[in-house]
This record gives sequence, structure tokens and C-alpha cells, in this order.
Amino acid sequence: MMNNLKSVSVQVINSDLALLLPNGVYEIKQMEAKSSRLKQICLFCLALCIFGIFGFGYFCPDKVCALSSRGTTGSDPSDSIEDNFGKPHINSKVGWSFSDMLNDDFTFDMDSHDVMVFLHMQKTGGTSFGRHLVHDLDLKRPCTCPISRKRCYCFRPHSNQSWLFSRYTTGWKCGLHADWTELTSCVDEKLDELEDVVKRRYFYITLLREPVSRYLSEFRHVQRGATWKGSRHSCKGKVLTDKDLPPCYQGENWEGVELDEFMSCENNLAINRQTRMLADLELIGCYDRNYMPKVDRDRIMLASAKKNLLSMSFFGLTEHQKISQYIFEETFNLRFAIPFEQNNSTVSSSTMTQLTAEQSAKIAELNSLDMELYNFSKRILFQRFRKLKSRDSDFKERFKHLGELNIKHGPTEFDWDKLEDPTEPTT
Repeated sequence: MMNNLKSVSVQVINSDLALLLPNGVYEIKQMEAKSSRLKQICLFCLALCIFGIFGFGYFCPDKVCALSSRGTTGSDPSDSIEDNFGKPHINSKVGWSFSDMLNDDFTFDMDSHDVMVFLHMQKTGGTSFGRHLVHDLDLKRPCTCPISRKRCYCFRPHSNQSWLFSRYTTGWKCGLHADWTELTSCVDEKLDELEDVVKRRYFYITLLREPVSRYLSEFRHVQRGATWKGSRHSCKGKVLTDKDLPPCYQGENWEGVELDEFMSCENNLAINRQTRMLADLELIGCYDRNYMPKVDRDRIMLASAKKNLLSMSFFGLTEHQKISQYIFEETFNLRFAIPFEQNNSTVSSSTMTQLTAEQSAKIAELNSLDMELYNFSKRILFQRFRKLKSRDSDFKERFKHLGELNIKHGPTEFDWDKLEDPTEPTT
């Protein structure tokens, strides 16, 4: 009887089992009914186990496993990042995204517990933007900036609670120029210390700048004596020390440094600063360069920065002031009383003309992650601009007269130079 058994090759078509077997082909031998039934049960159990493992990998909690490749919730499908490293928006502390705010019934509610959080990266034009936020918005209850105080009061219409978490309102509560990792771990706790403990909605905003210009601007700023020593670089509850990240200079500052020396220091945080400050640094072991190979570190950091940028309520680009202003106003349904100025002549632009070809190439190489992030952000910015423009039936008049409002400020005007704290950098 056994000699009469024949081997039969069967092509599996449109079956989930085809995913589990090489080439979708398996061998079946004619057997007794009981053995055939047993094999079917085994195959079914095997398939169930494998599908269960993949299913758990997809739905398991954040940071427990990393098998899923879901894009960022709350962003356009075209904007999703397939990286496996960014946190899903639904579990993220970063708050409401741009897409969340496009709903017809959405309102940034100053009367409730909505808080705008400004992530201010060095040399991106954040100082000017921060001043616009506290001085030039058309508000029911305008911010006040007493001469006797280094910061401004930006209170809600019916309570003395702040709707803005920024350098000019709350100060550097989460550290000097706190990054995404620091802010998302700190803001809620600091506001609980200042105000009643409530459940808040957070709206993160930031500015980015063309990387070569930003890098050169930081170089010139450091060359004049800036250090940002007050920065904590906190990650996983640990504040960075000089042992963790040795400084590039000896003494009080790096005043007088030449560009080649500035570029040669591997620990220089000016390198890819924007990518690092927008990424979740816990994913790459914070500042421990031995945590993973550099190629993986860079890839994960860039993917995380892109995902976090998408999950923010607003970002603008220094090189596109008018478009950035329009996007902010339409997103938050707030209006600025003055148009943003586009200043294309800067200290960095004059420095750029003096660079050698080798220096230009080196700066671009050092900041390759920021270059990719900036190109990505520029594409997203114009996508958002087109989307908002298409929804605005009065776009031509709105855009033509952007910032043309008649707002009468209170009797106390102030001098921004006097407002500045000399111990804190201005940009």
C-alpha cells in the first residue's frame, strides 16, 4: 500500500499560509485521514502563533516593542514617516498637531487650559518671533511687560494663568534653550508648580532656519563670547556634565575662535543642532555615543526629528516669514498687528561670502542631517500653506494686508534692550 503513495506539489494561491512557506509551495503526501487532519491542525496552530506574534508586535504599548511601522497620527498620509522609532502621536506628550487643529470645530481656547509651548532653537530667529508673541498679537487681554520685570505677563482673559510657555513669559523653566526631550518631560511639572494642577492641552511651536546660515550665525555668536553654559541637556532624568560631553574650549568661553577650529571639535553642539533638538534623544541613548553605531544614531535621530516636527501644532521657517506668519494666524485663529520682516542680510550671509570651497563643503557635511530635515520641513510648510490657502475664500486680501491691524497698546511701552537679561543669550 505504501508503494502506491504519490508526492503531489500544490501551489498555494491567495492564502495567508503562503506567506509562511517558501515560494508559496509545499508538499502534500496522501496519508490516512487521521494523519492528514493532524497536519492541518498543526499548520493552523503554527499560522495562528506567527500571526499572534506579529499582531502583538503591532498593538503592543509604546517602547515595549518596535515591530510596528505606523505613521504619525494626526498628519496627512503623505507626511507619514516610516521609521519604527518615533513615538505614536496618541501616546506622545507633544500635544496637538497641525492636522488636529484643522477641524472645523477646533479653537485654541485661552479661557480654558490650552498652552502654547515655544521650542526656541539658537540662531533661528526665535528672539524676534518670541517678541511678536508677547507684544504683537491681537488678544482680548494683551500681554503686559513691566519695565521692572525681565519677562512679560501673558494671562488668560479671565484668570492670572499663562497661555504661553516661553522664554519671555515663564523664563527658561526647563533649562536654557530646552530641546524637545527636555520640554516634553518638564512643561507639565513646571506649570503645576506655578499654577493649579489641571489637565492641559499643549500646542508646540518652533522655528527652523537654513542650516548653513544657522551654523555660521552660531559660530559668529560663539566667536563673540556666547557659551549657553546654562543649558542642562537633560535626558532620562540626567543632566549632562562636562565629563559626559567635554567642552570644545578651555576657560570661560570660546571667544575669538576661528572657523576651522570651530568645525574641528566633534563635541560641538552646533553640528546638526536642529535635528538633535527636535528628536527624542532617549531613543539613541541620549548623549552616549557608544550606545549604538553612528550610522544608526543619525538615522534614528533624523527620523524622530521629522516625526516630532509633524506632530507639532506649528513650525515656521526663518527664510519664509510671511508664509510662516500666515500659517500661524490661520492655524491658531490669532492675528498679529504687524507684518513679519524678512531680513535676508545677516551676519552669517556676510560670513558665507568669505568661505573657501573646502570650508563650505565641510559645513554642509557636518550638518547633513539638518540639511535633510530643513528640506523636509520646507516641503511640509508649503503643503500646509497650500492647504490653508485653499480653505481661505478671502486669501488674496488676507495675504496682501497681513499684519495690518490697529491695536492700541497700554500706557506702558518698554525698551526691549532693557528687557534683555545679559546673562541669557538673545537668540
